[in-house]
Amino acid sequence: MSRHGGALKKQLPLFRLGLGGALSTGQQWLSPISLRDEIRAILWILDQRIAGPVNLVCPEPLKNSDFTKLLAHEVHRPALARVPALALKIALGSDLATEAVLASQRVLPRILTETGFSFEDPTPKSIISSALGT
Repeated sequence: MSRHGGALKKQLPLFRLGLGGALSTGQQWLSPISLRDEIRAILWILDQRIAGPVNLVCPEPLKNSDFTKLLAHEVHRPALARVPALALKIALGSDLATEAVLASQRVLPRILTETGFSFEDPTPKSIISSALGT
C-alpha cells in the first residue's frame, strides 16, 4: 500500500475531501501490506530460499468498512457515504469491479510468520500511517 500508486492513490483525494466511503456493503475482506514490508518480505523469501506461493499480506486482515474508518480517521475527515456496487460497475466496468474491487479475500501470511519474518507494519493502522507518512 502506497500513496504513490495503486488503489490508495486513487482513494486518497476523495477521502481528503471528505467524500470517501465504504465500497458497496463494506463487508469485503482486505489483506493489505505496507510497501516497505512487501519489499522486505520479497528479500526475506529470497534470502531464506523459500519456494512456492507466499502471501504478501499483513497478519491482520480487515473488512472494507473498517479500512474506510481507519483511512478517514488518518486524514481527519468523515467517511459517511457508501459507494454502491452498481456505481462501481459503471465506473470501472463490471469485470474489474466484481473481480478486484468487490472481491473478498481474507488472506493470512502463514509462510512468512512460520519462517520468522517480522513485520514493521503489522496492523492496518500502521500500514495506513506508513503509506501516508504520518
